[in-house]
Amino acid sequence: MNNKRIFHDPIHKEIIIDSNKPEELMVMQLIDTLAFQRLRRIKQLGAASLLFHGAESSRFTHSIGVFCVARKIYRRLIEKNPEFSQNKFILFGAALLHDLGHGPLSHTSEVIFSHDHEYWSKNLVKNHSPITSILKNFSSDLPNQIGDLFKNQNLFSNPLKTLISSEIDCDRLDYLLRDSYNTGTKYGLVDLERIISALTFSPDGNIAIKPKGVIAIEHFLVLRNMMYRTIYNHRINEISTWILEKIIYLIKGNSTKKDIWIDESMHRWIFSPKNLEIKDFLANDDIVFYFHLMKWKDESFEPLETLCKMFIDRTLLKASDISFLSKLQRLDILAFARKKCELNNYDSEIFCGIKERRSKGFKSNNSLKIWDGTYQNSLENHSELIKALMSSKNSSLIIYPGEFRKEIEDQIALERDNS
Repeated sequence: MNNKRIFHDPIHKEIIIDSNKPEELMVMQLIDTLAFQRLRRIKQLGAASLLFHGAESSRFTHSIGVFCVARKIYRRLIEKNPEFSQNKFILFGAALLHDLGHGPLSHTSEVIFSHDHEYWSKNLVKNHSPITSILKNFSSDLPNQIGDLFKNQNLFSNPLKTLISSEIDCDRLDYLLRDSYNTGTKYGLVDLERIISALTFSPDGNIAIKPKGVIAIEHFLVLRNMMYRTIYNHRINEISTWILEKIIYLIKGNSTKKDIWIDESMHRWIFSPKNLEIKDFLANDDIVFYFHLMKWKDESFEPLETLCKMFIDRTLLKASDISFLSKLQRLDILAFARKKCELNNYDSEIFCGIKERRSKGFKSNNSLKIWDGTYQNSLENHSELIKALMSSKNSSLIIYPGEFRKEIEDQIALERDNS
């Protein structure tokens, strides 16, 4: 019997899981559950493949990678403090299962369905029998210990929390590398080995970084900033999300009860997301959602059919930056665009609007500090660059049908010249 399983990963190369080690046997068993296999059918980057054609990687692939990063960090930390080994089941389980609760198209679900993936990750770990029974085979407290790590609060002086849910955690260390690779960009080349080699424990028991690793952390945070600007907050992502929001909005507002096909689980996702049961959660993924979009494209009503066609066929709306205009000027542009829509038989509330964007800066939560063996300091107090990266940036897009692009951009230029 082969006791090892090898995942050939484009980022971490061979990821070998050895079932002779109890903690890795647990990981192997969790991977084989239907709830985890579902992550193969959830795109890591949502609709970003409409722009970056290589962005087809799944949450399954990413989750295996996060486990790999967590195991590398674990091996480093037990060199510093052998007692940390008592945390291996919690750390490995949490790293692997942290994204178990994602809905279709990952973070896009959180906008269009008001879905909370952290709540659902916790819910599945604590209440979904196939997952909880595996975890309890290794420790009766394991479901609660892992599930509680998925909440955002209480980040101070907790090494497991720092590794699972902080601004510099195993999740981010994997996805910046992976998303950069899959989108064909070169920004996310994180010096993972340098960061790991600089990890240690501070006097308060939390994880800290040695001064030699600060440059690698600065590099990591610069890359994170660039990935948000060029990929995660790209206008194609914003347009795609806008279209999907309007699709769900039209379905929820179908007060005339026009005939439209929708299965029971999707109906609950749309109309009663707060009362979603686990079986309905697990029944939805990218394939199911895309099937509904395909059906609605051909067999629903207008403007729902047009919106679904736009998304499926990638004949998207357009967007122009109006961040540099005053609020009054933005409203003037919106009025101009809506009038163009109405004159050309587009519903101006559906096909036109202003979308506000916020590019999040690095948010320090004091979960990772610098420790030189004598003094402890926060990252932002040690580095002016990191302090600068903490600032957020707001921007505004005007979204509209592409056939009006020249007129709207001419109007934007006119407003700019008059300001």
